[in-house]
Order: sequence, then C-alpha cells, then structure tokens
Amino acid sequence: MKNLMFISILLFLQITTAQISISGQVKSSDGKPLESATVYLTKAKDSTMINYSITDSKGLFKLNIKRQEEPFSLKISFVGFKNYQKIFKYLNESENLYEIILEDSQQLDEITIKSEAPPIRIKKDTLEFNASSFKVTPDANVETLLKQLPGVEIDEEGNITVNGKPVNNILVNGKPFFGKDGKIATKNLLADMIDKVQVTDTKTKEEELSGKSASSNESTINLTLQEGKDKGWFGKATAGYGTDKRYESNILLNYFKGKQRVNLLGSSNNINSVGFSFDEIFDNMIGGRANSIYMSDNGTFGFDDMRFGSDTGITKSYLGGFNFSDSWFKGKLDPYTNYIYTQSDTDNLNNTEQINFLPTGNTKTSSNNESFNQVIGHQFNNELSFKIDSLTTISLNPNFSKAIENSTSRGNRFTKNENGDLLNENFQENFQENESNSFQNKLIFSRRFKKKGRFISAGVENKNRENDNFSQAINNSSFFQNGLVIDNRNQQIFNLIQNDEYIFKAEYAEPIHDSLSIGLGGSYKINKGKTDFKTLDFNQSQNNYNLINDLQTYLINRNENMFNLETNLNYNSKKSHFSISVGLDFLSYDHNSLYQNNLYTANKKHIFPKVNGYYSKEFSKKLRLYSSFSYDASLPQAFQLLPFENLSNPLNTIKGNLNLRPEEKYGMYFGLNNYDWETRTGFFSYMGVNYTNQAIVSSTVFDESFKSTTTFENVNHFLNTYGGLSYSKSFKKDKRNLKLSVSLNGNYQYNQGLTNNVLFSARQYNFGPRISINYAIEQLITIVPSYSYSLNKAFFENYIIENTSNNSHEAKLELTTYWPKKVVFGTDLSYRYNSDIAPGFRNDFYMLNMSLGYNFFKDQLLVKVKVYDLLNQNLNAIRRITPTAIVDSQNLVLQRYFMFSLTYKFNQMGKDEKKSMMFFD
Repeated sequence: MKNLMFISILLFLQITTAQISISGQVKSSDGKPLESATVYLTKAKDSTMINYSITDSKGLFKLNIKRQEEPFSLKISFVGFKNYQKIFKYLNESENLYEIILEDSQQLDEITIKSEAPPIRIKKDTLEFNASSFKVTPDANVETLLKQLPGVEIDEEGNITVNGKPVNNILVNGKPFFGKDGKIATKNLLADMIDKVQVTDTKTKEEELSGKSASSNESTINLTLQEGKDKGWFGKATAGYGTDKRYESNILLNYFKGKQRVNLLGSSNNINSVGFSFDEIFDNMIGGRANSIYMSDNGTFGFDDMRFGSDTGITKSYLGGFNFSDSWFKGKLDPYTNYIYTQSDTDNLNNTEQINFLPTGNTKTSSNNESFNQVIGHQFNNELSFKIDSLTTISLNPNFSKAIENSTSRGNRFTKNENGDLLNENFQENFQENESNSFQNKLIFSRRFKKKGRFISAGVENKNRENDNFSQAINNSSFFQNGLVIDNRNQQIFNLIQNDEYIFKAEYAEPIHDSLSIGLGGSYKINKGKTDFKTLDFNQSQNNYNLINDLQTYLINRNENMFNLETNLNYNSKKSHFSISVGLDFLSYDHNSLYQNNLYTANKKHIFPKVNGYYSKEFSKKLRLYSSFSYDASLPQAFQLLPFENLSNPLNTIKGNLNLRPEEKYGMYFGLNNYDWETRTGFFSYMGVNYTNQAIVSSTVFDESFKSTTTFENVNHFLNTYGGLSYSKSFKKDKRNLKLSVSLNGNYQYNQGLTNNVLFSARQYNFGPRISINYAIEQLITIVPSYSYSLNKAFFENYIIENTSNNSHEAKLELTTYWPKKVVFGTDLSYRYNSDIAPGFRNDFYMLNMSLGYNFFKDQLLVKVKVYDLLNQNLNAIRRITPTAIVDSQNLVLQRYFMFSLTYKFNQMGKDEKKSMMFFD
C-alpha cells in the first residue's frame, strides 16, 4: 500500500510539469473589470474542452496548457454580454492578451449553442456547471460526474460538499428524487442525461416562497436534464446469488416526460444493504460498509452509508416504493408524492466490556446479548404548491409514517469492583411489539408584493405522534454486597406515548430601501402529550398476567406552551448579507403524574430572550465568509421534573426534580470558503461553539451493589467546540486527472455531572487528519489511496482515573480498471487499527473486496463475479469514551461470501415515445 501511495505521488509530480499559458484581463466597454467571467479553450475540430478558468475581482485570468499544434479557440462568456472568441492556429509559447473588451448585450442574447456552452457560469447566487464539459465513462452515474467538478468533494460516506459547504438537498429538475437526500439520483441517474449541475444556497420553504436570502450554510444541487433526453424510460435490474445462501435483487424504473416523472424501485437481499447497486464495480460491499435506510422525524427518507466497523448484525431487507412529480395548469400546481415500504430483519450478537468511573473506585460491567429485530415501515410524503399568481403561493406538505417493530432479546450482565468482587448480576429475556404512527403537515401562505422586499407569510404546522409498546419480560437480578438481595420479575408492560404539537406562525417584512428591510413575526406553539405506563405481574396460581404492579404503573400528562414575538432586520447587498432577529419567548409548562393514587404536579412560567442572526460576506467569487449565532432556552422534559419514582429498571431507579430550570443555549459558527478556479485549488475552514448554561444532567448515586438511583440537576455549563480545515487541488493533462485532498478536523467537549453526589468534570479531545489522492486516466484506470488518523483523549476530575486515550488508523486503496474493453475490474483493500481495546477484542483487521465484470449485448448486460471480505477478517469492535465510562463492544458482522450477479440496464430516453412504451408491453 505504501508503494502504491508513492507511485501516486510520482504521478502527481508528472502531471504538474511546467506548461505554457494564456493570460489577459476581461473588461466591459466602459473599462470596468468583469469578475467571474468564464474563460475557456476548445479544440477547433471537435470543440473538446482544453482548459477553463474564472476571472478574478480585477478581471484577470491565466490558463495553463501544454503546447498546441492544432487550431483551437479562446472563448469568454459573461451574463449580459456578447460572447467573445479568438482563434489560434497553434501556440508554442505563453501569450498575454492584455485587455479584452466584452460588448453589452440583452439577456436574450445569452442563448448559446449547447456544444459551445461554457463549462462554468456564475449567475448571481447560482454556480452552474455544464455537464458535457466534464468527461466520464459512457455508463457513468451522476456521482461520478460530480467527483469531476471543481470544488466538489464526496467522502467515503457519500457526503457531498461544494466549495467547503455541505450539500443537504439534491433535486432533479427542481423536484426531490425519492427524498431530498438524493443518493438514489446521484448513484442511479446516468451522467450523459444531465445538462446542467446548478448549486445554490439551501433555503427553507418559507425563504423560498418569500424571496429571502438563505440563512443556512448548506447547499442544494439541482440536476437539469438535457432536452430530448427528458422523455422516455430508463432503469436497471440486478439479480445475484452466492455462497452461504447470500443473495441480492433490485429493480429501478424511471419514466420522464417533460416535467412529469414516475420512478419505481424494489429490492430484497440478505447482505446488509438497501439493495441497489450504487457502485457499478463494488455494488454494496465497498470498504465493508453497508447501506441503510433512515427516516427522520420530519418525515423525510434517505440512505445512510455506514462505515465498516460500525454496522451491527446481519440484516435481510426488503424495499419498495414509487415517486411521482409533475406540473399542472401551466405551472400553477406542482404536485410531488412518494411512498416507501421497508422491512429489515436483523440478527445480532453483542459483547460489551465497560469501565464505570466513580469518585472512590471504578467498576467493570460485562454483558452479552443475542437479539432478533424486525422493523416494517411505511412512509408517504407529499408536497403540493399552488401559485395563485406570480406573487402568491400556497404550499401544503402532509407526511404520514407508520412503523411496526417486533424484537426478541436474551442476555446477561454482571458488575465487579476493582478487587474482582461480584456486585450484581442480571439476566433478562424480552419480547417486544411496538407500533408508531406519525402525521405531520405544514401549510404556508406567502404573498410577495411588487415593491421588492415586501412580503407577508402565514403558516400552520402540526406534528401528531403515537407510540404503542407492548413487552413481555423476564428480568432476574441479584445484589451481593448487603447480603443477598434478589429481584425477580416476570411481567407484561404496556406503554402508550402520545404527543400532539401545533405551531402557528406569521411574518411581515417591509423594505426601508433597496438593501435593507425590517420585519415583524410571531409564533405560538402548543405541545400536549401523555405517557400511560402499566405493568402486570405474572400470577402463578392463575397462569396469567393479571396482577397490577402499582410501583411500576404511572400516568404522565404533559402540557407546554410557547409564545414568541420577534422583530428582524435584513440587509442584502451584492456582496454582503446580514440578518438579526430579536424577540422574547414566553414559556410555560403544566405537567402532572398519577402514581400510587398520588398526584404530582409541576407548573412554571418563564420569559427568555431569543436571538438569531447570520452574516455572510463575499469578498470575491473565490472567497466567502459565513457566520451565524443564536441564543434560546429549552424546557426540561416531564419525566425530569415530576418527583415520582420510576422503578421499571431493576438496576436503576429514576426520580424527577421539581426545581429544574430551563437550559440556556448559545451557538456560534464561522466558515470560510475559498476556491481558486484558475489554479483548481480550494481551501476551506470552519469553527463552531455550542455553550449550554444551566445544563440538565443526570445525578446518579450507586449503592454497595452498584444499584443506582438517578435524578436530574442543573450544572454550570456544557461546552462543545469543533472546527476543521481542508485543502484540495486538481490537475488535468490530456486524459490524466489527479486530485489531492487533505483535511484536518477536531472537537473539544467539556462536560459536568454528578456521581455519588460529587461534581465531576470531563474534558474530551478528538483530532483527526485525512489525506486522499484520486488519479485517473479516462476510461482506463482509477487509483484512490487514502489514509486517516483519529486521536481521542479525555481528562477527568474527581474520579480515580485521571485520563484515558485511544487512537485509530485507517488506510485504504481502491483500484478500478476499464481495460480490456468491456471488462471492469475493481479491488478495495482497507486496514483499520484501534490502539486500546479490552482484552479479548481484536484491535485490527484487513478488509479486501474484489469484483470482475464484463459488459455485453450492447453494454446492456453486465455479468459480474465478486467476493466480499476475501481475507475473512471483517469485524465490529468499537471503543467509546464517555464522561462516565469507557465502553468496548463487539457485534456480529457479515463476513466472506462469493457472489455471481447479472445486471440488465436499459435506456430509452430521447427515443420515440411509442416505441419506448412498446418496450414494456
């Protein structure tokens, strides 16, 4: 692996040899420099792009190229000006063109021939890439295209950043593609279908409708389809079978007709995957990572890429769904809907060794557990926008979700002191059924006025959730230090949790002048909830669960209200954006619980200020600063307040504290993004601080047998700081491309808590550099070596232990070849090392995957043989350092298998629609 890294560095040096250049300065007819004009060179014979750049704040540019023996053109494009072109017969030495004057033009004159479209164009707040200017293999997906774009980074987990800003929203023709997560789109849409890749700052729905500037430091990518390729069908289907009865199958169908889009998907497999061949070479097995589905609280759905060493258990999964979007009544009504069905069946074995920190001496808890868990989910998301006129819009966003979970588990645990004396032991066997239902809806009315900056908006939002849980548990515990105390339980537990939240909002903004506006807004939130917890003991005489356990039965009613009134000031100029909102939060809660026929109540009212603001400064099209700050307060939860004893856990009794105060939270963030288009060099840095005053923490007291009693207290503060920087540089010479990426990230946390009535503190540091090199020769070979290091260190006060540390190393090499023609070979080798882990847990392993594929039948069929974990070393061993413990755990993982698979790909886009439909008859 070291030799391959060395070879990559030699390639790096080779590709960066001295070259000649073309330079100059672009100005308007009145002599003003034009910043962000696109300057590019193309070959005369086929318009192939040679190089490109963006002018700086002084209108200067410099293009490095090799000597040109054939005719080529220099072209310059800028919105609002006529295109410029200069033809060269050849070029064998550097040339300075000095001043280049662009003539003014009407906006309509900006229509250009597709083949001559500039590779990059900056339009106000949109960065636009011309997809055809970036060469990828014929069957490459959109993710492969994105990796070629300057300033775009995609890490091992599939997270995308553009010029240092994270991408949290991916659209196709302005609409979500199976959720805003977008990984289905980037990994399955073909790159040659894409016309433009547009990057903008992510806006909330309210900001989008009102025309306000984005207040987040995140980006949205919109993929526009080429005209003529936005009609028809395309998709693929895969089936595979291997050793140990491993199998996979999936199908994805897509139909486009203008703005109408229908997408269908389905899969089933038992290899810890959602079932889509996201990578043409490695499928779902790259790096030992598994793909999983997530559904967030706000009703969105997407895919996670779990890194190797962190996925647990072996999962059989099923997935099916559809996606539909369209535009009706000449664009006045835009419907969007998708439905997803998911099912996962997971078997797992877990072993854990945990060191528990105490002021007087540490203890050690050992546990093992086997479990089976089945989750069935239904997700139905909808969005409907109705444009009453060009200035008035109504948006409706209802989402439904339902999840049914069945699980069984069996395990034991025991705790010993430092002398090896047994303190307690526990055996549990549990069966659980859980059903959760959620309905969320947001209705927004937004009206803009002809006067720029003036708008009014109003909205109502509801979140209704219900969780109905049933469990049947056998729980036997023994405590040894105060004589032998035995707590044996055989119970049925019913737990119903309901929560209903309603939010009403309104806002009005009035411009003071072109760049400055003032606004007034308010919101009112009602949150009502109930927890009905009932425990029935087993009646041996009647062989039934009919004895109510009053000590473990209780009812909690929650009622919270928040009224907010605020005013805001917004400043928007060409280079700067500033917004600050200041208001008051009127918070109140009225909670009560019924326990053993006693009524416990907690009710208080609070008034806190609320401040939010952001500031961004665009020093140039290369350099941008972003910052934000906030202050608000959050109420304690009902179970943290109500002073009754929760005895449901035999090892830990929980009791609330009526005297808890709300937490006061402060947040601050700074980000600096700098990408030099001329040198293809990016430097990005960020830093954030989160500070909590009156932080609510657990206060736990352990007896001699390590049985605990927990309540809650406010402590002085909690601090979390984080930051990082990254550097990237790209080189291109003929068909050779090289990209170097270096990053450094870290964070610091200061925590306080109470153990045995002693205030402890923990200071935790995390530090991690990463380097990767991506070298590619178009349609021939790709080599991607990478290395990352992570150091975790913690210092403690008022514990026997003063400090602890852990570090890990991860080295990786990915190699893909496309030679000979129609043959694709890939190998993926990883090594991971963990410095400190409990005895009996392995601290390092190698992971090797290989794949060999052959395309035939006009490249529509791909036959593939692949092997996962060839060395049969995959494992899951993790160390976590917390303020109160060191936890080492190991879980069951998927190991070596061989698989044969066949993939059928079809593309009827841009062809005759009748023939396309006949394809499916």
